[in-house]
Amino acid sequence: MTDYKTLQQQYELEVYPMRDVVFVKGKDARLWDDQGNEYIDMAAGISVANVGHCNDKVVDAISKQASTLITCANTFYNDKRALFLEKLFSIAPKNLKKAFLTNSGTEAIEGAIKFARFTTKKTKFIAAMKGFHGRTMGALSATYKSEYREGFEPLVPGFTFVPYNNFEKLSEAVDDDTAGIILELVQGEGGINIGKKEYFQNVRKLCDEKGIILIIDEIQTGFCRTGKMFAIEHFDIEADIMTLAKSIAGGFPMGAVLCSDKIKIEKSKHGSTFGGNPLACAAGIAAIDFMLENKLWEQAEQKGNYFKEKLSKYPLSKVREIRQIGLMIGIELKEKSQPVIVELLKKGIVTLPGGTTVLRLLPPLVISYEDLDIAIERIAEVLN
Repeated sequence: MTDYKTLQQQYELEVYPMRDVVFVKGKDARLWDDQGNEYIDMAAGISVANVGHCNDKVVDAISKQASTLITCANTFYNDKRALFLEKLFSIAPKNLKKAFLTNSGTEAIEGAIKFARFTTKKTKFIAAMKGFHGRTMGALSATYKSEYREGFEPLVPGFTFVPYNNFEKLSEAVDDDTAGIILELVQGEGGINIGKKEYFQNVRKLCDEKGIILIIDEIQTGFCRTGKMFAIEHFDIEADIMTLAKSIAGGFPMGAVLCSDKIKIEKSKHGSTFGGNPLACAAGIAAIDFMLENKLWEQAEQKGNYFKEKLSKYPLSKVREIRQIGLMIGIELKEKSQPVIVELLKKGIVTLPGGTTVLRLLPPLVISYEDLDIAIERIAEVLN
C-alpha cells in the first residue's frame, strides 16, 4: 500500500501544520481516511463544502462541463460564464452590479484593493485587529496576525489596524488619503467574533461622508453560512465591494469581487488566466441552485441554534463562551484549542482553530441532525 503521507512529505514545502490523517473520500458531512476510518466533518474545508462533499448536483455539472469546454480565455465570451454571472447576481445584494471572477479568496481581496485605489486615487486602507483576508502580498497587508506577516515585510504600505467593533478608534484612523475600509462581518480566523449592527451602520455612514470604499469580506460568511444567503443581510447596510470565494462553487476553486456602480476600472488594468473558467462557472451554477432549492440559509440557522442550545446543556468546564451565528460557531476555551482539536480528531470529529484558544466549527450546511448529535456528544466529552 502506498504511504501517501511520506510521499507528500517528500515533495511538498512544509508550510502547513499537518494533522496525522490522510483523507481520501468525502460525502455530505462525512470523510474517510486511507485506513477506512469515518469522520464527521465539522470544518467543511474551512467553510468550503457548504453544500456537502461531492454534492451530486455539483459533481454532475463538473462532469458534463469537463467533456464540453474546460477553459476559455477572458477575452472571449462564454455561455457558462454568462449564466453563472446571471445566477450570482440573482442572489447578490441589489446595489452590486458587476463582478470580477477569480480563483480564490485572496485573489478577490487583491482585486478589491486595486479597484478601491484606482477608483478613489487614494492609497491607504483601514482593517481590523484579528482580521484575516488572505496571504498574498496585498491580502496579507490587510491581515492582522503577526505570525503570518513576519518574514515578508515590507508589505504593501498604507494599512492601519484598529480594534474590531470600535467605531471611535476606526474613525480616528481615517484621513484624506483613506481609499478603503476592509472588514469581515464575522471574523472567522480571528475566533468567530460577530460584528455589531450599529458599528457597521456607523462605518457605512462614515464611508459615505468621506468618499471611502467599504469592502466587505464575505469569503467565509457567504452562501448561507450565517443563516442568510450573505451575512450582510443581518446588518442592513450596503457594501461598495464584496469579496466572495470558498463555498461559491461547491468546493471547486473560485472567487469573485462584486462591485457597486461606484467602482471604476479601465480595460487591461486587471486580469486572470483562470478566473471564471467554464468548469468553475458550471460548478457555481449548480452549487447556488442547490442552496436555493434546499433553502440552506434556513438549515444553517436552525441547525446552528440547535447545536448551541444542546451543547450548552452539558457541563463544559473548559469553555469560557460559545459564539454562534447560523452554522458558524466559535467555542472560546480556558486553554489552548490545539490539544482539543487533536483529541477530537482521534474521536472522529474534524474541527478547526480560530485563534489560539477558540475551537471553530463550520460544518457542511447539509449535515444531518444525527451527525450533529454525535458531534455534540463527543465535543462535550472532550470539553468537560
